[in-house]
Amino acid sequence: MKNNMHNATQNCHFRQATRADVSALVELERRCFDYSRMGPRSFSRLIAAPSAHVYLCECDGKLMGYLLLLTRRNSRIWRLYSVATAPAARGVGIGKRLLEFAINTAKQHGASALSLEVKTNNVAAIQLYEKYDFAVVDVLPEYYDDGTDGYRMRLSFSPLANDLESQ
Repeated sequence: MKNNMHNATQNCHFRQATRADVSALVELERRCFDYSRMGPRSFSRLIAAPSAHVYLCECDGKLMGYLLLLTRRNSRIWRLYSVATAPAARGVGIGKRLLEFAINTAKQHGASALSLEVKTNNVAAIQLYEKYDFAVVDVLPEYYDDGTDGYRMRLSFSPLANDLESQ
């Protein structure tokens, strides 16, 4: 399966999510997460919100992943709130492409940094983030619904971003 998926990743593209994508996003959440899942209401609200940017990664017409970027008024620090890769698409570079797309999108919109939260036991994700120069800036005790600790990680695009910890 992964060999076939590797070839399929060459035919991938990103696009902004629409309300028509809500059911597929909810199903992807169900397959990817066993905690803190977003439902149809949340996705519908986020897709319509000017402060949220929901993008899909489709390969050969199939949803292989999505990412959700959040912005706040008067802040140039963007937040990668959620990123999910379909279980069948793991290990073939979809996560890397999602992360690169998130970084490039934030930069293109003038962000000074990109922050995210990740479970401390999600070693694969942490290693990926570190490859892109994200650094742990905070430990978040019992951050997740299941009681797992989290890390807040940040990638700074400018030296000034490191001085904006409070934003």
